[in-house]
Parts: sequence; structure tokens; C-alpha cells
Amino acid sequence: MAIYVTSDLHGFPVSKLKQLLQVIGFSKEDWLFILGDVIDRNNNGGVDILLWLSEQPNVQLIRGNHEQMMISCSWIFDKITDDTMSDVSASNIDSLNRWLINGGEATISAIKHLLHTSPESVEDIMAYLRDTPLYDTVEVNGQAFLLCHSGLQNFDKGRQLSDYSETEILWNRPKIEDKYFDNVLTVIGHTPTNYYGCPGRAFRTETWIDIDVGAAMGKAPMFLRLDDMKEIYF
Repeated sequence: MAIYVTSDLHGFPVSKLKQLLQVIGFSKEDWLFILGDVIDRNNNGGVDILLWLSEQPNVQLIRGNHEQMMISCSWIFDKITDDTMSDVSASNIDSLNRWLINGGEATISAIKHLLHTSPESVEDIMAYLRDTPLYDTVEVNGQAFLLCHSGLQNFDKGRQLSDYSETEILWNRPKIEDKYFDNVLTVIGHTPTNYYGCPGRAFRTETWIDIDVGAAMGKAPMFLRLDDMKEIYF
């Protein structure tokens, strides 16, 4: 069994994702973690990936800030079917504007279509998203890993993971000099690695690794195999 991690697919076609998994030899005995943000920005906004994910027993989506925005705006799907925007609160409008600014239009359009063809699938997607964890931990060959979307804002070694807020886990952009746990390697996405002067490649520090190589900008995602820390590019 091998354990793989990828991140920030942002509407990457599910057919291409399946092809990449075939290339790396991913099997039902293996495990894949996706560190959030499978939705928004491109193509059908990742709705096809969400439908696929909800049926995969060996793939775990860790929630990203884009999934959180979708959850916060789930009210809009009722409004689409009701064809009215009455009694919408100002906070809901603010949440929707934030989602749209961050590329939510592609996902909303795909969900709107799905509401007309398979409304029960939309219910399944939302139930699946609400059940996604903010982080996970795994140990591979004696090395402990923390898997989360954006790192840990306001990090303190004595602080419990459960004490971090959604914002601190989903919207953080670590500085190069930021350090996390000494004996746990943290794997994140969220911040494209070109932000650190490392476009198209994983960016490593002593205590954390960023694997968002820019699928949102049309690049293929990378896979990190935790068993031997091999970086797989396409």
C-alpha cells in the first residue's frame, strides 16, 4: 500500500485525474489524500470530481477554503430552485460575493445544471462536503504527517490542533521562515508554490511542504508519495 497526497485541483477534469492516477499505478490498496480546493475556477468547477470523490472508499478530501465557501453558500441552491432572492441576509450576500470573487461562478453554474437533472446528487455532494475534516494525521514508515489545506496560522507548539479555527487552517499563507512541529512534517496546499519562487514544483522547508503547483492556472497537479517522499510531476 502506498499513500499519496495532492492538492488544489480547482476544476481539473476528473477524466484527466483518473488518467494521472493510472499513470502512478494507484490501486484500491493505495490511499489518496486531497488537501482541499477541488472546486471553482475552471471547467465545471470540480463538480464532477466531487461526485467521483463521494464514491471512493480510498480517497479522502481534506476541506479547503473553497469547499468551506461552498458550504457557507449552500443556501443559494435553494434560491436557484425557488427562483427568488427574497429574505436573503446581508451576511449571506457577503459570503456569496466572497465565493464569486474567488472563482465560484463555475461551480455554481454546474450545480445549477445538476439541480435540474439530479437534485439528489446535489444533496449527496453537500452531505459529503459537510463531513470532510479540516485536517488529518498519518504515520508512514515512522514519519508522522499533518495534512491540512493551508498550514496553521498563529502556530504554537503547545496548542492542540482542535483549538485552531477554520480560518486559521483554511486561509493561512505561511512565510518561508515559519516553522511548525519538530517531529511532524506538515503537508499543505492553498498557496501556489510560485509565491515562494518555485513555480510548478513543490516547495519544502524544514517542517512543512507546499504541494500546490498551480492546477488553478492550467498546470497538472503533482502527487507526493509519503512512503518515500517522491514528488511525481506530469
